[in-house]
Amino acid sequence: MSDRKIILNVDQLKLTITRLSSEIIENHIELIDKCAIIGMQPRGVQLSQQIHTMLEYETGYSVKYGLLDSTFFRDDFRRREDVIIPNKTNIEFSLEGLNVILIDDVLFTGRSVRSSLDALVSFGRPNSVELLVLIDRRFSRELPIQPKYIGKSIDVIENEHVVVNLDGNNSSVILLNEKS
Repeated sequence: MSDRKIILNVDQLKLTITRLSSEIIENHIELIDKCAIIGMQPRGVQLSQQIHTMLEYETGYSVKYGLLDSTFFRDDFRRREDVIIPNKTNIEFSLEGLNVILIDDVLFTGRSVRSSLDALVSFGRPNSVELLVLIDRRFSRELPIQPKYIGKSIDVIENEHVVVNLDGNNSSVILLNEKS
């Protein structure tokens, strides 16, 4: 059995994604053509698509977009007993000299971000890499990773986890408390 608490409802989620997109525009408007939006597979994909679409619509510029899978760069890759099926990486351009905005839905320990940073350098040396997350699970980091763009920061205890659903009119962010 689990308790559910809505962190962001559909309207709050739309406003949050719009705000995050506006923050990127504010910080990069003069060099938006030198930016690349990279969605972290699998859970950063929908969020990165929405932000990419908003950036192009609001600025009128074509913004580079890609998807990154970091499965083989994870520090726990060989420790798992089950077979890991990687997702697709789709970056059809060099990151050399670009300002990369790396996007994921939830930041927890920082290990996925670390592996994504390792995977990114396979595509060139970016000028900068900024992290955008919809939800920052504060006080749970195992690595010194800090996002530049945060939708919402929350405090989560050990038996709780965050579920992000970006499915149109049913979109929400829910905190589940798994009762023991």
